[in-house]
Amino acid sequence: MILSILSLVNDHTFQVVLLGTLVLGITSGSLGCFAVLRKQSLLGDAISHATLPGIAIAFMMTYSKNAWILLTGAALAGLLGTFLMMGITKFTKIKQDTALGIILSVFFGFGLVLLTIIQKIPTASQAGLDTFLFGNAATLLKEDIRVMIILGIFTCSVMAIFWKEFKLISFDPDFAKSMGLPITKIEILLTTLIVLAIVIGLQTVGVVLMSAMIIAPAAAARQWTDNLGLMVFLAAIFSAFSGMAGTVLSSSISHLPTGPVIVLIISSFVIISLIAAPNRGLLWAYIQHHIHQREVRTKTMLSNLLLFSESQTNPFHPHDIAALTAIGKGTVSMMLKLKTDGLVNQYPDNKWSLSPKGLKIAQSFSKEGNINHGSH
Repeated sequence: MILSILSLVNDHTFQVVLLGTLVLGITSGSLGCFAVLRKQSLLGDAISHATLPGIAIAFMMTYSKNAWILLTGAALAGLLGTFLMMGITKFTKIKQDTALGIILSVFFGFGLVLLTIIQKIPTASQAGLDTFLFGNAATLLKEDIRVMIILGIFTCSVMAIFWKEFKLISFDPDFAKSMGLPITKIEILLTTLIVLAIVIGLQTVGVVLMSAMIIAPAAAARQWTDNLGLMVFLAAIFSAFSGMAGTVLSSSISHLPTGPVIVLIISSFVIISLIAAPNRGLLWAYIQHHIHQREVRTKTMLSNLLLFSESQTNPFHPHDIAALTAIGKGTVSMMLKLKTDGLVNQYPDNKWSLSPKGLKIAQSFSKEGNINHGSH
């Protein structure tokens, strides 16, 4: 496996595909963050499907498979679908998710019809436009990569220039409006950049899977940070790494499609992030819950021992475990943990008492309870 990977380094096709997936990863991962933060996750799915008829119409008008022509058609169709979705939401009572579903299904269905018509044209039987459905990274040419790099640099540059405006409309559009910012124009610009990011990846992962490249990296990055700049950086890294790893794997193993492999790898980042990310991950939540439960049980047990000791002249008077067990479950194991922490002492006949350290802590708990009770 290692030797086969090393042999790919000097392979021209591999270099082209690797560069293409790297550009796709950085661009889609960065711009996808704004779609996720603005709760427009389905927008990427709708736009990617809406680009299909644009590709078909561009080919039918020119009979050319030039990357600029086909991707221009894709971009125009994606923008048209987006504007129609906005118009439906604004001028009707239909909600955004429903409008997205309408645009997605209508445009994608129309695109499939056009592809069927194209395949029946004798001079276009080998057009290969169906690769835009699921992507085919192996067919990328130098011209395609050049187009992807130009579009990628353009979209990332515009994102950097309008960073503050995009940040404002993502987190607080009302405040942005009160500042006099042209919200509608900024939203259109941001949506246009997302369309371009989707267009960049059509030949690599296709219209069906492109939405995953927009949403998955941002969803994974969001679990690790609350800072937008760091989130965009992490999303770009996750997506770029997935693109590179998917390219290496698909090139090393025969009959393994690049696009789906990339999507599977970025999906694994999402799963890992959902489980292991600090503060948000499921594992973190479980650990925090366990720690909280132990703190509650410790506080309860020490408070009960303090309550029992108040009936004795000696605050360190030992008490039978049976009395403590009657109050709560898991008493024995809890007492052993408290003994390890030096909070209680054990005596013969399974009797327990507070230690000087435990007494001090229990009294502090008691004072906190009295203060809280008095505040109410």
